Amino acid sequence: MVDELLSDDEREEALRQWWRENWRWILAGILVGIGMLVGWRYWQNHKVQRSEDAAQLYSDAQTALNDNDIGKAEAVLKQLETEVDATAYTEQTQLLLAKAHVEAGEFAKAEPLLRTVADKSKDQELAKIAQLRLARLLVQQGKHDEAVQLLQPLTTGGFSAQAHEIRGDALVAKGDAQGARAEYAAALAATDAQLDRALVELKLQDVGGTAPAAKSQGQP
Repeated sequence: MVDELLSDDEREEALRQWWRENWRWILAGILVGIGMLVGWRYWQNHKVQRSEDAAQLYSDAQTALNDNDIGKAEAVLKQLETEVDATAYTEQTQLLLAKAHVEAGEFAKAEPLLRTVADKSKDQELAKIAQLRLARLLVQQGKHDEAVQLLQPLTTGGFSAQAHEIRGDALVAKGDAQGARAEYAAALAATDAQLDRALVELKLQDVGGTAPAAKSQGQP
């Protein structure tokens, strides 16, 4: 209402006065906005570059292990852990390197790698895979009770069949045939199919158990 009573010159002078009083704030806001945009783009580019670097290092580790060069693979893992810090690729490399150490009979080197993934991975499926592999390794090292305890949380869910089978192997190694029978039977009764059923049936029979009869076609 007041603005309508001003002449064109007065409106122009009022605009100039407003600009003199506020231009610093306006310019500062523009600069902040530009800075945020530049920073966001830099961060996005940085993430992309880091992911590409990690993928290349993971590929380098695979190549090194294919060439049986464990030392080089260990150096690549250290680079992933300290320079790139790309968790997914680092954990996959840890699992690859642990497998190579197991195949080389270097159990003491494989165990901490598997424990790291099992204990710290935010990928629950990957953590459980590491737990299964760690439990198998513990059985090989004669740490039977630790293997059985480690797999207790996995005796339900998608990895239950494998968990029961490994627990059965640990109990066999301990001389606990009765406990092993229960574990192998539980493995065969599990709803997931991630196990060699024929092999588990043979294990069950070896400890005095009876493999369940095969279901007829169409039987629920």
